[in-house]
Amino acid sequence: MTKPLPFQLWLEFEHWIPQEGDDLETDFFNMQVTLACGTKYALNVWTFKYLSKSIEECSETGEYLSGCYHSAPDLFVARLDRALIERVVADLIAQRALKEEWKVPAQLEDS
Repeated sequence: MTKPLPFQLWLEFEHWIPQEGDDLETDFFNMQVTLACGTKYALNVWTFKYLSKSIEECSETGEYLSGCYHSAPDLFVARLDRALIERVVADLIAQRALKEEWKVPAQLEDS
């Protein structure tokens, strides 16, 4: 029997309608982490391969000086996969690496 996680996850990609051509290794999503104490964190997460795709798209559109630079998401992961994301979040918690800027302010939690 698996031990329950000390946090809850909301993963945007679990609410998408699958489309032909979806690639779990080349995409991005938002997630919310809720700790057992009620503290919430919101993150924008990209896969490593999505960064390359985004730079390529920017070179075509001219954004970010045609891909010469890029704003960063909060976190990079290998793929959109709940089991992987659970391990990543558990490691972030263990390493005390959940960043303060990811924390959802208390006044926003109730809205």
